[in-house]
Amino acid sequence: MTAGRKEVIETTQLMCRDNLVLGTWGNVSVREGENRMLITPSGMDYSLLTPEDLVSISLDGQVLEGFWQPSSEWRLHAAIFAGRTDVGAIVHTHSVYATAFAVARLSIPPVVEDMVQVVGGGVDVADYALPGTEQLAKNAVHSLGAKSAVILASHGLVGVSATLNEALKVCQIVEKTAQAVLFARQLGPVYSLSEDDIMKMRSFYLTSYGPGKRGR
Repeated sequence: MTAGRKEVIETTQLMCRDNLVLGTWGNVSVREGENRMLITPSGMDYSLLTPEDLVSISLDGQVLEGFWQPSSEWRLHAAIFAGRTDVGAIVHTHSVYATAFAVARLSIPPVVEDMVQVVGGGVDVADYALPGTEQLAKNAVHSLGAKSAVILASHGLVGVSATLNEALKVCQIVEKTAQAVLFARQLGPVYSLSEDDIMKMRSFYLTSYGPGKRGR
């Protein structure tokens, strides 16, 4: 069993633990080389999923390894991998608070520091298209831009990063922020951070945040 397969299974388990998905919805993938990815299968219960159930496919959808059909959203994952060479992992969730914004078709504003650090600003909404379609994939890539998260209108949330751990963290922090914004709006207006501050915090997160050795 490769490390990639183990990580995907662990990620699906954490998604269930954190109530980011229900039933068989949502999906996870990791890049395998330039034109290949490993993705969760279509319509299988995450609690029963094993590493052998994962499907390795080319970015044009050809099954290279596996017994099952790949996730119906493989086009979404493939389009992001093709358009963003910095992305190594994708997590797609249907979490309650982020989905509330998806239903309202409203962006999550850049109001808290942890979200702007991991996402690069607010989370925009991709125009609606039917699930599993090329149009949905194109809309998502367009609205994602250079950020780490995008809302799919009337659908859910997508988080991307170099690693699965980070892509999942993106989804967790966006969900927390969506909940906070909904609560805060009951108290009064919410205030977005400035573009200058967003850029500074994003740069700090990408270049300096985290454990590291101190100079002597």
